[in-house]
Amino acid sequence: MTTLKLPDALVSVDWLKQHLGAENLVIFDASWHMPATGRDGLEEWQQAHIPGARFFDFDRKICAPNSDLPHMMPDEAIFSHELRELGLKQDSVVVVYDSMGMFSSPRAWWMLHTMGCDDVALLDGGLVAWYEAGNAIESVSGVPEYEVGDFVASMNPELITDAATVLAALDDDSSCVLDARPAPRFSGEAEEPRPGLRHGHMPGALNLPFADMFEHGLLKSKSELREIMAPLIADSKRTICTCGSGVTACVVAFAAYYSGYQNLAIYDGSWCEWGLPGELPVVTD
Repeated sequence: MTTLKLPDALVSVDWLKQHLGAENLVIFDASWHMPATGRDGLEEWQQAHIPGARFFDFDRKICAPNSDLPHMMPDEAIFSHELRELGLKQDSVVVVYDSMGMFSSPRAWWMLHTMGCDDVALLDGGLVAWYEAGNAIESVSGVPEYEVGDFVASMNPELITDAATVLAALDDDSSCVLDARPAPRFSGEAEEPRPGLRHGHMPGALNLPFADMFEHGLLKSKSELREIMAPLIADSKRTICTCGSGVTACVVAFAAYYSGYQNLAIYDGSWCEWGLPGELPVVTD
């Protein structure tokens, strides 16, 4: 058994396979699916996951309780408790993936990053790439109990923002708001997947669909990501990423972080909050 260090914020399937036996490695499966799909990430994890992977349930367990909005960021106490129950230690090195390639895993990455877990990376291509490489998978009949870890969360409040902060940023030349939803939803032409939400986008927000970050199921190179983002944001600007419910916003935020941008934040409520009937401004193209 050997300890290891992460080479970068993104690791390959080959790298993970090579280091599966490291004693300080913790692998999280953070698969989550839109409610309309009828798919359940926990059930799918039980059926097939990377050997040793533990299920990171940010939708039902590692989230703020009693919120009207989906999978909101919990406080430090809840986060610490849930991650200790998953066996996370202060010296753990974490790799996160999901079953879609890279859809929901950046949400878990951002939560861990926000809560002070610095040694965390995403698996490029996720479970899809792991399958395609012919690597082994395992299944379980229930949820195992893990040796309780000693992780202590320390939240960086600059990495999570609320509606008031976003509203101010829309009129601030030193800030930029990036909306990761597909273009038809951003423009207001397409229906929102969740009922009761208005159509359109925040006035002054820019659209950067999260799917544009990928090519053949893998994250684009750092130089390619910089080329995409450079016309939209400057290094000096504070960039707030938003989406439907704070999940794919983290795809764009991670891509920006990975390619060298630093002053980044997630609007946690995203369109699930902003799009509700009310006084928050909404425009359409």
